[in-house]
Amino acid sequence: MNPLGKESPTVIAEMSANHNGSLERALALIAEAARAGSDFVKFQHYRPETITVKGSSPDLRISGGTQWDGSTLWDLYSSAMTPWEWTEDLVDACNTHKIGWLSTPFDESAVDFLEGFNPPFYKIASFEIINLPLIRYVAGTKKPLVISTGMATVGEIDAAFHAAVDGGASEVILLRTNSGYPAPISEMDLASLPYMAERWQTTVGLSDHTLGNTSAIVALALGAQVFEKHLTISRADGGPDAAFSAEPEEMRDYIHGLREAQASIGTRRFGPSPGEEKSVALRPSLRALKKIREGELFTSENVAVRRPSGGLPPERLHETLGRRALQVIDVGSPITANQVDFKV
Repeated sequence: MNPLGKESPTVIAEMSANHNGSLERALALIAEAARAGSDFVKFQHYRPETITVKGSSPDLRISGGTQWDGSTLWDLYSSAMTPWEWTEDLVDACNTHKIGWLSTPFDESAVDFLEGFNPPFYKIASFEIINLPLIRYVAGTKKPLVISTGMATVGEIDAAFHAAVDGGASEVILLRTNSGYPAPISEMDLASLPYMAERWQTTVGLSDHTLGNTSAIVALALGAQVFEKHLTISRADGGPDAAFSAEPEEMRDYIHGLREAQASIGTRRFGPSPGEEKSVALRPSLRALKKIREGELFTSENVAVRRPSGGLPPERLHETLGRRALQVIDVGSPITANQVDFKV
């Protein structure tokens, strides 16, 4: 079990803005997340006035080659926000579908609002990792806190981690993130995961903005236990986050791949597994190539290493050759220690 109380790997389906302004679509996403096998659905709680400012300054308009270029931050967040008045319906839907939920608050008022619904834990977005006052405020709920680390330096992660711990968070989980949308798989640098787990002595995971599940499976092998993936009904429907979100069938494949990979990793074990027990009998041993009479010498003509097991191990062939048989041995029979005169 990881700190979120789920069997590893834990999968969080991120709704984000993929509701496209429709409560009906948001409820359908919850149903799809549950059908795909997700453990949690994640919402985001902000209002445009709590996350940015409205104005004509050029730096309030998005540029730089993103899919949102040309939009103002105000317009983007106005269209992408999840209306807070939906929250009760969303939580009820999660309860109906027996799937957990959480949210990412972007300011203190969102935390206060969400506390009325008692989420089991909170998420800090990668862009907010430098917002230490917010992290301390969320940590003050004494709940587990999951922090995405996209773009963050080691020093910034250090500061966020300690702000969360010192603020009272019961657990702090760090997610490796590339804050590209979609994220280039060549820039994931998942080799950082073991270092993160060791340096901060905590559970690590992946907030996955790549397309497909390759990064997730690699991350799992490197120790990730918590996975976050955006979910949409259909990329063709558009929306602010559609281009880097998984469709329902892809989400099912994503989770199935993680479960299979986890099963494949298993535990540290040597010796036969339960499924290998029957195969042990097919190992080679010393077998009679011909019928051997009592008193006859064992030679390379009448004894050899052959399958199956049951006879002396192959390593004892050399000491068996030149010894005499203590009884008759039929062709194909195993050569056992009580059939060989090792005393002479």
